[in-house]
Formats: sequence, structure tokens, C-alpha cells
Amino acid sequence: MRRVAKLSAACIATAALALTATACGSTSSEEDSSSSASSSSGKGGIKIGLAYDVGGRGDRSFNDSAARGADKAEKEFGGSIKELTAKSSDTEADREQRLTDLADAGYNPIVAVGFSYATSVDKVAAKYPKVNFGLIDSVATAKNVDSITFTEEQGSYLAGVAAALKTKKDHVGFIGGVDTPLIKKFEAGYVQGVKDTNSKVKVDVQYLTHGSDLSGFASPDKGKEAASGMLDNGADVVYAAAGSSGNGSIEAVSGVKGAWAIGVDSDQYNIPGLSKYKNSILTSMVKNVDVGVYDFVKSVHDDKPLTGNQVYSLAKGGVGLATSGGFIDDIKTQLDAAKKKIVDGTVKVKTS
Repeated sequence: MRRVAKLSAACIATAALALTATACGSTSSEEDSSSSASSSSGKGGIKIGLAYDVGGRGDRSFNDSAARGADKAEKEFGGSIKELTAKSSDTEADREQRLTDLADAGYNPIVAVGFSYATSVDKVAAKYPKVNFGLIDSVATAKNVDSITFTEEQGSYLAGVAAALKTKKDHVGFIGGVDTPLIKKFEAGYVQGVKDTNSKVKVDVQYLTHGSDLSGFASPDKGKEAASGMLDNGADVVYAAAGSSGNGSIEAVSGVKGAWAIGVDSDQYNIPGLSKYKNSILTSMVKNVDVGVYDFVKSVHDDKPLTGNQVYSLAKGGVGLATSGGFIDDIKTQLDAAKKKIVDGTVKVKTS
């Protein structure tokens, strides 16, 4: 039977106090199911620990993609999943403690979902050499870590091509959740794709937060406000690489006739929570985090744990554009041509 224990970081520090745990949104039965999972998951079962980025499961984007990979592995191999979710106010000590809690509870493998865990993964992995760690979107140095990275700029280039071909106003926008090197890859690829397709198209760029403030990945209201501003300025296609903040961007676009939103990480056209906006979602730049997570968990299950850096590129199907809704079917020839140029090296996509 599938067991998932989902606790906030605030609850972990006081997990022994049932009343406190309940106040944080977890029940005692959820805690019990997690703690007893190793004895009830059956032979061959695996205990998967997930340390999410801000937003957690249910963000309809990045974290949900990671969750799908873990869910698939849990269904295939049996066992249990324990989920802990970051807060925007997290310190390095908070992230390190979250990973330590999972390791101490016997979870192996442990997947750190997001680049913000890079430093803490290296520290905690060194203390638990027999535990296998996965790190998404950054490269670790510890020997017992599988670094799972993607060529976001390549998928975003294709999103830029689509935007340039679909805009009626020669004006598009890009919203980044947080101004970081990772999100700069999305922006760089998108802008290059737009300009390579039609140099006359104007590209507005806005970041929701900067530096260590990660709330830009979990603030749909900020995403909605940014997208509304771009639409008011004349943009008619908006691409948001902003975690759950992008949900607000999609909502804003849906209210403007003739405007298009481009989703990110998951195929957001098919996300139930966004179904009322799906006719405004041109495509999504799909980043197959689920594939990376599943591959890693399977490698641990098979006693052949992956380590080093696994790069999921456009050529390998790690990134690409979703075709749900059929809204980019009419530009398939141009998109296929752009993809071919990237894969064969004719086009080098910038990362910054």
C-alpha cells in the first residue's frame, strides 16, 4: 500500500509532539505510517525521501514533476515515500537538517529537489556515505550523489521559437521566479529562440525576487501581477519559469483574448488545477524531472546507484515542448527544424 508522509519543515523540529504536528497539518496516523514503513513495505520495498523546494507537491510545475518520478518508482518497487517541504525563509541549516532528518529516519535514496540544496547535500552526504542522494539542478562533489541536470536553455529556445511565430503584436514576455543562474538559462534560451526566429519581436523580462529570496517560486499573486503588467504593455505571449508563481501568470493571460501563456516543467495544459485556463496555454517547456528521479531511484533499487552528473538534454528527451491542445501543430515544421539545428550543433544555445 502506498504511504506518503508530508510534513512541513516547521513540524520536523517538533515531530515528537503530537499536538504540534497536528497544528502543522499532519496527523499522528500519517507520522505512524511513515515510521513503520520499513517494516510493512515488504521485500524489495524502497524508502524514498523527498526534500522539496518551496511550493512542494501540488505546485503544478517543478516539484510535481519530481513527485511523479518518485510515485512511479514507489508503485513499481513498493515501499514508501516521505516528503518534506522547504519554506521561502529557509537557511542553509534548515536545508541541512531536512536532509539529515530523512537520513536518520532510514530513507534511502534521498532526493533533494532544487539547486538551493547543493551545499547541504554535499555536507550531509559526506556524513552518510552509505546513503544515496540525488540532487536536481545542481552538481554536487560528494561521491554518493547523483546530480540530475537539464539543458533548460535548449527547451526554452524552442519555447522562444513558438512565441515568435505565434505573437500577433511582435511583443512577448519572460517571467523568472528568482534571479539565479539556473533561471537565467531559461531566459537566455527563450530570448535567443525569439530573436533567431524574428529579430523584430520585443522581449520583456521580469524577475519576481532576487538573491536568497526564493519566494518568487511560490507567489502566484506576484506572477499574476507581472504577467498583467506585460499584457498591459502590449505583450501577447508570456513564458514564466517561476514554479507555482507561474500559475498566476497563466491565470492573468487567460483573461486576455488572443494572448498565450507558455507553461514550464510540467505539461500544464494537462494539470487538473489549471484546467479552466488550458485553452490559453500555448505549450509548456517540459523538463522531465520525473524521468531523472525515477532513473535514480531505480538505480538504487537495482544496487547500481548512479553517481556523477546525469545531463538530460534535448537530444535525450530531457526537455522539449508539450503538444497538448494542438495549439502548436501548425508550426511543427519550424519547431522540428529548430530542434534539429540544436541537436546537430548548428545552433549553440546560450546559457546566460
